[in-house]
Amino acid sequence: MDRLAGWQTVEGVLLDWAVDQPLPDRRMPVALLSKAQKAAELQRVQARRAIDAAYEAELVMGLADDTPDTLDPSADHPGAKKGSWAPDTELPGVSEFFTAELAMVLNCGRRTASRLAQRAWIYRESLPATWAAQAEGRLDESRAKIIADVLAHTAPAMARAVEAAVLAEATGLSLGRLKARALELLLELDPEAVDARRKDAQRQADVRSYPSPLEGMSTLAADLPTPVSAECYDVVDQLAAMLKGDGDPRPIGELRAEVLADLIRRPWDTRLRAVTARLQVTAPLPSLAGRAAEPGNVNGQPITAAHLRELLAQLGALGLQQPDGASLTFAITDAEGHLLATASRAKLERLARRGCPEHDDRDCGCAVLRRPRVTNAYAPTGDQDEWVRTRDRSCRFPNCGGRAGWADLDHVVPHSCGGDTDCANLCCLCRSHHRLKTFAPGWRFVLDPDGVLHVTTPSGITRTTRPPGLRRVARPEPEATPPPVAEMAADDPPPF
Repeated sequence: MDRLAGWQTVEGVLLDWAVDQPLPDRRMPVALLSKAQKAAELQRVQARRAIDAAYEAELVMGLADDTPDTLDPSADHPGAKKGSWAPDTELPGVSEFFTAELAMVLNCGRRTASRLAQRAWIYRESLPATWAAQAEGRLDESRAKIIADVLAHTAPAMARAVEAAVLAEATGLSLGRLKARALELLLELDPEAVDARRKDAQRQADVRSYPSPLEGMSTLAADLPTPVSAECYDVVDQLAAMLKGDGDPRPIGELRAEVLADLIRRPWDTRLRAVTARLQVTAPLPSLAGRAAEPGNVNGQPITAAHLRELLAQLGALGLQQPDGASLTFAITDAEGHLLATASRAKLERLARRGCPEHDDRDCGCAVLRRPRVTNAYAPTGDQDEWVRTRDRSCRFPNCGGRAGWADLDHVVPHSCGGDTDCANLCCLCRSHHRLKTFAPGWRFVLDPDGVLHVTTPSGITRTTRPPGLRRVARPEPEATPPPVAEMAADDPPPF
């Protein structure tokens, strides 16, 4: 018994010693740690994360230094950067396509990579003390990000003045209080930077729709100036309260959501021009017939097969037809998610009446269930445009997600190099990533017949994107061979 007690004492001493050692790459046996040791280990993990974040910033800037802007299109080039498809972040002397490559390396979105690159640049150029505190594990990553973000638009000398005042007290402040303190100091020393930050945020504002954690629901979000957002919410809240006061028994949150939807879909101000929504329903053919339970989606948002059939039943019961200036499109897929056809409601009704005994075959030649034919022209046909945008739904560059309605239809194998104007050789790329494919050296794009796209960076990283809804199947990665080099033909200009 005494020997066991002695061993437990030795074990405790060893664990205490190990927890106190600055050894970065090791994990402790959590089950053996005391509560105090677990707390100490959590603090060590936080310090390790800060050290790694500082190292990450150093690596990012090293990769940026290896990607100079010497081969970027000149300002007078037809494809020069401009407007909304210019890069999110420009670093002096660094290629405009750098953030796209960084996004591929880290498997993240372009804006996430852009913010990471900008922070790394700010650490190096304007906040060396913050960077050093991170590298030593004295300042956690979250607080370093706040300091960098607040001082992002500030001249280096001014940024260092604010940094010197706030860094010493940063670890003793909450995240919200640290941001407020840094902003207070910046407003005192450089109010113009705060206004620049606000205007930049307005330029990046957008409206997004994405799946909600609640089943069958989606979230509609808008970036608005704070006074406008508060005003909009107050209007919605008052209208919902009026409904509640009139005896509506539903929860106030549900009423707010309904009021907002009504204001958008049926604006009360009759002076506004009438608008109608574009509704696109995508569904596997067996689910429409009730033979399978594969899910479908409405405008890219997933819904169950039962919900899908319920929606179609409602459309039929309402006799919904395509109104002037609006569209109702059905995208039909097979059980594996391959797009068979895009069709209007009238076309679907004709198909249902006539039938097609071989429609399970994607090459059956059915008048409705077929991919648009190849054209010899450079510009895609209207049917090809609708088919490819329906298949892709967004920019196909990894982690981009730019809306398909704003994207270009790109020939993956360039038309000037013999690429067909065919749905099997076309994909949606936003203007920024279309320019990258056209002008940035060393990139490789490969499109499989089923629409799976493989993109390889000059640094050898390959990412794969699949058409939404396509079932996953095992496939070998394409060989990372360099693409053919060809001069762009005069009749095959970029769509700039």
